[in-house]
Amino acid sequence: MLKSLSGRLLILTTIFVMLAEVLIFVPSIARFREEYMMNRLERAQIASLTVLASDMIDPELEAELLRTAQVFNVVLRRDRIRQLALSSPMSQTIKETYDLRDASAWVLIRDAFRQLAETEPGVIRVIGAPVQDAGLLIEITMEAASLRTAMIDYGIRILVLSAAISMMTAFLLFLTMRAFLLKPIKGVVGHMQNYALAPEDARRIITPSAGVTEVREAEEALMKLETELTQALRQKERLAQLGQAVSKISHDLRNILTSAQLFTDRIEMSEDPTVKRMAPKLVSSITRAVHLCESTLAFGRAEEPSPTLTVTPLLRIVDDVVDSERLAVNGADLTFTCDVPPDLHVRADPEHLFRVLANLVRNARQAIIGTGQQGEILITARDEASDWIIRISDNGPGLPPKAREHLFTAFKGGARKGGSGLGLAIAAELVRGHGGTLELSETGGLGTVFTLTLPKGDGSFKFV
Repeated sequence: MLKSLSGRLLILTTIFVMLAEVLIFVPSIARFREEYMMNRLERAQIASLTVLASDMIDPELEAELLRTAQVFNVVLRRDRIRQLALSSPMSQTIKETYDLRDASAWVLIRDAFRQLAETEPGVIRVIGAPVQDAGLLIEITMEAASLRTAMIDYGIRILVLSAAISMMTAFLLFLTMRAFLLKPIKGVVGHMQNYALAPEDARRIITPSAGVTEVREAEEALMKLETELTQALRQKERLAQLGQAVSKISHDLRNILTSAQLFTDRIEMSEDPTVKRMAPKLVSSITRAVHLCESTLAFGRAEEPSPTLTVTPLLRIVDDVVDSERLAVNGADLTFTCDVPPDLHVRADPEHLFRVLANLVRNARQAIIGTGQQGEILITARDEASDWIIRISDNGPGLPPKAREHLFTAFKGGARKGGSGLGLAIAAELVRGHGGTLELSETGGLGTVFTLTLPKGDGSFKFV
């Protein structure tokens, strides 16, 4: 009962209603005591009218009037004269005197609880103003025990009534909350448990139906989360299948490229000047392709291999990238400009850095050729105090908004039709392996700029 939300709601509602009734009881018991004593004053005033009408009154009639008024003595003050109107013998002395004429609420509450705490029998004096202004004041003496007994009876009735009201209120509130809140919440929990059994099943995604705004918002948020999770699980399954296929293809492609590498070794022996000039680049390209296939196989087994950091001249890597991309221009009006200091050395993995720059330059080349207009790709680098900064800029059409949203996310950041969206994701991962960053600095109608930052580390290396 205490662990369930409905049980706690029922108990707390009962407690809070009882607390409210207690707060109401405090002034109520004080008011009851005041009315009780005022009633005795009114009875005593009526009884005293008999004495005022006749100078002599029979002792038996006087005793009967006092019993009816439930008082011992009645004193009237009229025209500044204090007169004992009715009296009877008292076996006890007067313990307390209460003046009701100018009593504040706090005084009445304090006196009421003092009256409840008093257990010893005794007589109290009560002073009040006569009804209809029949004199200056009226004073009576009465038994304290009867007043305390009446207050206790009243308190018990209030307690029983409060308990009944609190239980009824709590039960009705419990039924209402169960129908409008707890039942929809249990429905959401049931949907979550059902969805957890088969997250790939789109039929198990919750359909918002609650009438309560807050619960409906929770259902809508859960629907969005389940939809995204289902899509992610499906994509993960497709990626796993694709990874297996790529691993098989890379394995076979590596064997083919290994054979091609053997043939290119013999081409290098040719005496033709053009062949001798192009053969080393062909051998280098095939070697990189073999390494890429081996890396793909390693990635399918675990993750991208860690970079082997060495101090290498940046210009040599940039020239290799530019030479490879010039072969793919196919007569387009595109120029490559390299502004890299010849003596600039960086601490990086040459193969990884080549792949990063090749991906960025290739994307720029494809974007410019796609427009059919003249274009330029500029590669610059500079040496700063703690980093090496490499910028790849072009004057192409810029990246579309969709590509910018998921720029470095695999299969989502493709900037051109038919692209896989893997190039920038791979490049960003390789740069992170160096402890650096790859950022999109600018893009728009005037072109795109990517900034590659490589940290120098602890500065223990010396560069020439």
